[in-house]
Amino acid sequence: MTTSVNKAEPVLKGLDSESRQMVIETVRQLKNRLLTREKILEYDKNEFFPEEAIREMLGPDIGLQLIFISEDYGGIGGGARDCCAAIREMCKICLGIGTAFFAIQLGAEPIIVGGTEEQKIKWLGKIAEGNCLVAYAVTEPGAGSNLAALKTKADPVKNDAGEVTGYTINGTKQFISSGGYADFITLLAKTTEGPAFFVVEKGTPGFVQGRGEEKHGIRTSNTSPLSFTDVFVPAENLIGEVPGMGMKQAGKVFGYTRLMVAAMALGPCEAALEIVIQYAKERIQFGSPLSEKQGYTHKLVVPHAVRLQAATAYMDEIAVRSDSGESDLHVEGSIAKLFATESANKAADDAIQALGGYGYITEFEVEKIKRDVKITCIYEGTSEIQQSIISTFRWKDTRKTKGEFYGSVNSEMERLDAVAGDAGCRLYGLAARVLNDIIMRVHDNRLIRLQHVMFTLADMMTHVEVGAGMARKAVDLTKAGDSEAENFKAMSRVFADEVAQLVSRNALKILLGCGIFDQKAAYDLIETNSYKQLVCSSLNVINDMDLVADILFAR
Repeated sequence: MTTSVNKAEPVLKGLDSESRQMVIETVRQLKNRLLTREKILEYDKNEFFPEEAIREMLGPDIGLQLIFISEDYGGIGGGARDCCAAIREMCKICLGIGTAFFAIQLGAEPIIVGGTEEQKIKWLGKIAEGNCLVAYAVTEPGAGSNLAALKTKADPVKNDAGEVTGYTINGTKQFISSGGYADFITLLAKTTEGPAFFVVEKGTPGFVQGRGEEKHGIRTSNTSPLSFTDVFVPAENLIGEVPGMGMKQAGKVFGYTRLMVAAMALGPCEAALEIVIQYAKERIQFGSPLSEKQGYTHKLVVPHAVRLQAATAYMDEIAVRSDSGESDLHVEGSIAKLFATESANKAADDAIQALGGYGYITEFEVEKIKRDVKITCIYEGTSEIQQSIISTFRWKDTRKTKGEFYGSVNSEMERLDAVAGDAGCRLYGLAARVLNDIIMRVHDNRLIRLQHVMFTLADMMTHVEVGAGMARKAVDLTKAGDSEAENFKAMSRVFADEVAQLVSRNALKILLGCGIFDQKAAYDLIETNSYKQLVCSSLNVINDMDLVADILFAR
């Protein structure tokens, strides 16, 4: 099922577009029987984990887990694009159910990236057969996202000849998705040589799967603590059979799985917008529908629909890069997760506002979406963890390349502007140029020690890179003569204004807010042509928002 785009492009891992669409349609069909609206609301109300339904999704008649397993081990060999599309569609139905499904993929990832051939055949084969719920057991009560603070220990057990025959594990894990129901887990524990992943099976003596937590959202998923008291696992359950490789394996997992979390957030975001848009068409206020009122559309709908498109464009771009064989995409995964999850959370919040009193009522679903989607800003590394990763690595990239990293973005946007001058490319390029300047000033004045400055930079970096991804898609659609090109370019222009305003505002915040620079430094920045053009980004933006509203509400 592997496909290539054309002869000029590399072969991409994954399914052809027709097979991918078949998977998406299979997920959509779940709403007709297994995951109806009524069942989802009932599960949420009762905090019920529908184990039977989820296991049916893994069974021979559906087999959704096959998408992330290679054909060599019984799967269908889907790539990042396929997994993103499938998990997004599932989370559009219910993020809690999507979380339970994603837990299987996440739990399998250490085996996929680090397992021996025998381990892959055994454990991935079990997942492919549809017999296993799986959990990824990394987080600890006192460590959270800081894997370096790992306390769970795995002590070697040796035979009389001094050979390691297994490990005895002691410790606790917290917030483990599907932890209370998993048939086996991939556990990160500390060995003498460093952290390592182990497969621990349900029912192993000393392994206790705790009672599920009562949660604010994703109540249809199970989140449980796990405890380990003298739990013996045989040596062949050490993933990769070489101790101390756990951090390297976890690093490979995060770059990919954070991209999946971005997709998970976009599903409920899309669902919320669909509810709001339909409501606005039907709700009459003061003689006309809400869909005709700028105070409603331009505040509560258009910005979120634009960010949804921007996040999708960036996520798709990184998924293609992953499927083409790039492996070092952990920063890009962080950018995708940070932008998509924060955008979805804001969209869900405004969806409640958009429906007024109805938004606060369970029956209208958006309050559940809001409760659910917040977790995407927390699990797989909080937004603050992502900001730290993005700012640290992109600062290093900028210094290592002497400004060429974002300088190349600026140059690329200038070239693309010649192809599609009405897609916001020029503003994205100017934003990259100003960002470059600020990074250099932060470095030269040793402001990298100030966490708030670094987080502020991360927001600038994220918006610039996501915006550049949106510009590339706009240009691609234009070149292809796609019927959606004009609509997408209007959205890109709206997002370019958001990027320009955020970068110009944050640049001054850093220069004026940290007490290092005098006012002259700020004035000097303001007087540059790049900054002057950036702050004038709002030219015609309200008209563009009108165009986007016309698209969304079919006016």
